[in-house]
Amino acid sequence: MAPAAGEERADAAALRPSIRAVAALAGVSPTTVSHALSGTRSVSAATRERVVQAAAQLGYTPNRLASGLRMRRTGVVGLASDRIATTPFAGRIVQGAQEAARERDVVLMVVDSEGDPGLEEAQLRALLDHRVDGIVLARMSHQEVARPAALGATPAVLVDGVPAGGWRLPAIAPDEEGIAATAVAHLVAAGHRRIGFVTTTEDAPASRGREAGFRAALDAAGLAGRHGSSTAVERAASDAAGGRLAGRRLLDRPPAERPTAVFCFNDQMAMGVFQAASALGLAVPRDCSIVGVDDLEIVAAALEPGLTTIALPHREMGRWGMATLLDRIDGGTVAGAAGAGGTPTDAAAPVLLACELVERGSVAPPPPAAG
Repeated sequence: MAPAAGEERADAAALRPSIRAVAALAGVSPTTVSHALSGTRSVSAATRERVVQAAAQLGYTPNRLASGLRMRRTGVVGLASDRIATTPFAGRIVQGAQEAARERDVVLMVVDSEGDPGLEEAQLRALLDHRVDGIVLARMSHQEVARPAALGATPAVLVDGVPAGGWRLPAIAPDEEGIAATAVAHLVAAGHRRIGFVTTTEDAPASRGREAGFRAALDAAGLAGRHGSSTAVERAASDAAGGRLAGRRLLDRPPAERPTAVFCFNDQMAMGVFQAASALGLAVPRDCSIVGVDDLEIVAAALEPGLTTIALPHREMGRWGMATLLDRIDGGTVAGAAGAGGTPTDAAAPVLLACELVERGSVAPPPPAAG
């Protein structure tokens, strides 16, 4: 007769090496084994090495459930996002969070609300029912986020978002004004003096920040008076069709008035501007240089010439969010971000992360006849 499930679990537990067996083999106490393997208290390097070798020899692994009950933790953290399945960058945020979780021996549970606030509330309650230690609330585009009621007092951090409605928690987002400043500086360095901006009609931190950065960068370069009015900016939907529409409005002008370079809200709009330029008989970058944002490789690397773009730090934001959450759970301070510094755990202002210029072939000096 086959053993019952309960008997199988009992047999497995009996065969599992015990912490006392590891202690006996390493010549230390069970308490020292626990400290050496968990890192909760300092032990000498030599002792830790003996314990690790003994545990490996016996095939011993700590009982996560038992240690979690003692510490009132489960070692499981949730990541709740709005559009993992349909956003090309979602995997990078999850990858960064997973890396930081793995380094701290934490398991990550991921849910996707598909942009449905009601579903997100239900998913957050489900994560809390599973007794997660905290939650990374991630957005796949930089936006304002109100506190979900289901969170309660659970430790949380916000990735790629700005807390709204007086909510105070650690948050990280791209430096949107810095993105525009980097793009404009690159175009100015190439010799451009007439620079246009194709942006989205959506009102969000990303669109507001990039437009503010664009105008400030033109002003800093002494170009605002020359081509810094509203005629330098065209708005449309944030996809390739919108880019074609806005790009045609911007580029279908007499040569003396036409921008010699265009900064685009994202790579999809940049692809549309490529198409608009081609339809008007303009070559990129000979007649018009183009810079995008996102480093969406399926677009940026596939265009001919390749699109110069600003890469958003999704992986870094995911890693920062997880490390910061785990520090908060442990009662520490919020982790710093490269180039951003640290901030208190209840800081209202998000950490702004610098973004990298990825050069391909879509930027060149302006045509010799351009004034």
